[in-house]
Amino acid sequence: MSGHWGKLLRIDLKDGSAKTEELSEDFLRKFIGGAGFTGKVLYDEVGPEVDPLSEENKLIMAPGLLVGPKVPTGSKTTFGFKSPQTGGYGKSLVGGKIGDELKKAGFDILVIEGKTEEPSVLIIEDGEVKIEKASDIWGKDTHEAGDMIVEKFGKMETAVIGPAGEKLSKISIIECNERQAARGGIGAVMGSKNLKGIGIKGTKDYPIHDKEKMDELISGFRKETAEKGKTDMEYGSGEALHPLNVEIGAFPVNNWEAGYFKDAYEKLEDPEAGRIDIDPRKWTEKYRDGRRPCPYCTKPCSQYFVAEDTPYGDVAIDGPEYETQYSLGGCCGVDDVEAVAKANEICDKLGLDTISAGVTVAWAMEAYEKGLLDTDLDLKFGNAKAMVEAIDRMGKKEGKLGELLFHGVKEGAEMLGKGSEKFAIHIKGMEPPGYEARGMFGMGLALAVAPRGADHLTSCAYALDYGGSFWYFKDYERREIVSKGFPLKMMEDLMMVFDITGICKFSRGIYMDKNQLGLINAITGWNVTNGELLEAGERSHNVAKAYNVREGFTREDDVLPERMYREEVPYGPNKGAKIPRRDFEKALDRYYTARGWSLEGVPTKGKLETLDLHDVAEEVGATKQ
Repeated sequence: MSGHWGKLLRIDLKDGSAKTEELSEDFLRKFIGGAGFTGKVLYDEVGPEVDPLSEENKLIMAPGLLVGPKVPTGSKTTFGFKSPQTGGYGKSLVGGKIGDELKKAGFDILVIEGKTEEPSVLIIEDGEVKIEKASDIWGKDTHEAGDMIVEKFGKMETAVIGPAGEKLSKISIIECNERQAARGGIGAVMGSKNLKGIGIKGTKDYPIHDKEKMDELISGFRKETAEKGKTDMEYGSGEALHPLNVEIGAFPVNNWEAGYFKDAYEKLEDPEAGRIDIDPRKWTEKYRDGRRPCPYCTKPCSQYFVAEDTPYGDVAIDGPEYETQYSLGGCCGVDDVEAVAKANEICDKLGLDTISAGVTVAWAMEAYEKGLLDTDLDLKFGNAKAMVEAIDRMGKKEGKLGELLFHGVKEGAEMLGKGSEKFAIHIKGMEPPGYEARGMFGMGLALAVAPRGADHLTSCAYALDYGGSFWYFKDYERREIVSKGFPLKMMEDLMMVFDITGICKFSRGIYMDKNQLGLINAITGWNVTNGELLEAGERSHNVAKAYNVREGFTREDDVLPERMYREEVPYGPNKGAKIPRRDFEKALDRYYTARGWSLEGVPTKGKLETLDLHDVAEEVGATKQ
């Protein structure tokens, strides 16, 4: 067998057992790797009766197929789990070397189940598995914990949680050596199992079908990604902040009041040409201290930020990238890059998702300004010191404010009440990324329907809204929504291909779909066609949707925050815009139809059967479209 080991490692933390299970050729070819593997195992093994924070939930890890053989930007590993944040399908991807090491240890999938009686770490060295007590590591921040595991057990790659995950925050993360698996409350899943960290070391060579052909293709992609990635290398993912803000008006500010950072730009001498403080085109030259890219990356977006003696103390962190510039910056009305970087550092060390954390603080700021929230902090939009302090309290679950914010916007609004639910910005319980839906209508539809909650990477539909063309689609109008169903369906299938192969989506303009085929076939010897590859993406997306259907999610969950329908944008490039609810519902109908689902958003038996998902069709498939 080439390309895969054909092996799943199953570890039960409760009794300490570890066993290896064989994976069939049929399973491997249907689901390929990464999110394909984790989604199907999750569907098969974690049902509606399972509480996300119980020991019956499982943490499933699978590197993408192209992770390991030094494919440029091929480092993405998927964690699958039932999400504590949404109660549904959980998927979180991470770069770095952790997946590489699992493959070198001889496994395609790792499944962790059960719970230890006391804080522990899991150590995997090739085929040897140990569960070790870790009371001395429990309570440490993520950077300290990773270092302590290496000191104790030798050089290896680590995946650890911080204090937020230990205390079961539903917006907590897993830290993998300065890379984060960050969405859906994955850190709380580890915390609920008393698992502080995982250390993996492998020494085996990958089984490759045609190494000579693979090396030839890798050489070509290495040159192309390096040439086309110069802007990413210079400014990271935030290079688009300025046009998104000034030209498109889709950079959410002040808890999604608008998509234009008016307060920051009004302070500039030349608002059209000038750069605000959190824009990387302004701060990289001063604060960047080299790059710490993912392995095999030839277009690194990493910007290692270092600052000393700031009003918030010393800062040293890999970031902030675009989503953090949005969530801890614009969404909170903060145009102070030192404050944003410090809050980013606190999130990473305490183990919080920066998107969820920032949007949650922004909600609290609006509640405070409306007189609904009583706190000792002057929690007004733009107060950088208050934002940093609120993030710290949130991560530690400290005081009344920390407890209020600890689980994110949805639960915070439910606790506070007083009408604060009306401006609680989330979808399915998950806070959205930095693309204001009233400035990008297609992205609004994409955020609403993504199975894991408000999520940009399920589709990368912002590429169409931003540029007007991508892949097979041209002349895309960002302020129209009804026709977006079919393009969104295709973009979701394509992006799932990236999630199953492990290629970074910042390389999407290079690898696309057909360009991955040569690598896949050289590694596996399968001779996969382009149609098969996209069908594999569609199959895995349908598994994710079916999982949510089985959990009780309905059409009513595929919805945007009320602010997007109810309130017109008050200023900026999209002044006066809002999303017509009737048009949104028409777009939803067309999207479901394009997917072969019922108008209630349930995959039909016919569609699932076509995708060779017979067991799923029998359990959840709709009988008519």
